Amino acid sequence: MKITDVQTHLLTGPCTLDPYLSQLRKVRSAAFIEVHTDSGILGLGETYAGYFCPEAVPAIVEFFKPILVGQNVDDIPELWGRMYHCGNFWCRVGVGVSVLNGIEAALWDLKGKLEKKPVVELLGGCQHDHLPAYATGGPANYPHDELARKIEFYLSLGFTGVKVSAGGYTPERGVEIPFEPAPAADFEADKLDFVRRRFGAGLRVMLDGHMGNSPGVTWNVETAIAVAKALEPFDLFFLEEPLHYTDPAGYADLCAATSTPIAGGECLTAAYEWRVFVERDAFDIGQPDASFTGGLGEFMLVSRMLAERGRKVATHSWGAGGSFMQNLHAGFAAANTVILEVAPAYGPLHSEVIGDSFVLRDGVVLPPTKPGLGIELTDDTKRRFPFVPGSGEFNSVPGKILPEELEKRHA
Repeated sequence: MKITDVQTHLLTGPCTLDPYLSQLRKVRSAAFIEVHTDSGILGLGETYAGYFCPEAVPAIVEFFKPILVGQNVDDIPELWGRMYHCGNFWCRVGVGVSVLNGIEAALWDLKGKLEKKPVVELLGGCQHDHLPAYATGGPANYPHDELARKIEFYLSLGFTGVKVSAGGYTPERGVEIPFEPAPAADFEADKLDFVRRRFGAGLRVMLDGHMGNSPGVTWNVETAIAVAKALEPFDLFFLEEPLHYTDPAGYADLCAATSTPIAGGECLTAAYEWRVFVERDAFDIGQPDASFTGGLGEFMLVSRMLAERGRKVATHSWGAGGSFMQNLHAGFAAANTVILEVAPAYGPLHSEVIGDSFVLRDGVVLPPTKPGLGIELTDDTKRRFPFVPGSGEFNSVPGKILPEELEKRHA
């Protein structure tokens, strides 16, 4: 079996069918990568870079393509190493290695299909009979009664854990987040007090600061510590991204200052960048993404680095269906995974790719069992969700604001 071609497919479709998330974001772009062979079997992967800068993905895939054509998938780490070294000046971290991630995932999918094994088995074997899942809920829709309806919706879908964002969101005013220590701490403590009183101690609750990619002012260490300490009485599963990723020392100080578990890492790429944070004990729970971190192999390396420091893994997963399943396989292969992020009420760029490969039952996810990654991208899906230039998500700034007409097309 020899690789004959590597192709990129960019798509644009509804971001989600979740009525609460849809208030904030209505469309998503996605970048899928196919590895074709002379046997007729193809491998499929996704890079999360396709959610942010989809236009950049095809050119990077074409750059790496000659390294793969004519090769087989006997040694995927060797192929990954060739591509990574070839892009040494620009691929050590960032978008280059993120696109490489999607190619490598397609190679694992191909190898799994050829050997008739799920990718989790190729990564060292399944380490969990099941794993808890949480609904990634995006904004904290306000007022309190609206937030309660949002959480009730996720519970109705079978989840026993939910994540909402810092601050509060209303369609009229957008996202509003206090940034000074005392107001921020009071706002978030009031929110968690309400959630605990309304839903009890049995609900797993996570709070996302979104400070790793905030387009405006971000919390400083003083504010993050104030918020984290104010949340200590509420048994938070974790506080995610309370600081910007340019401050690994601040993350380390924060972890040392509070008993609230601090999570982060979704924006980090490659073990090279992760090591800067892991060696400082900057996270209690790391959040590598098996469609962005650099590869499923890099995900496993990061999970082992975290385990050596006594730290845990909670997968990050907000790409489309390929990204989703890549994170399931990697999450089940990592012994220190404690929870999986799951997009609730996901849209067709998830459902049509995943099919019946994902099983959520009584709040927990069962291990994937289909050969490869258990994903498929049909010609019909490609046809019905053509790519719309400019549909990638970005932090809105003057000159880069998603056009209203694009939102309306997918409302």
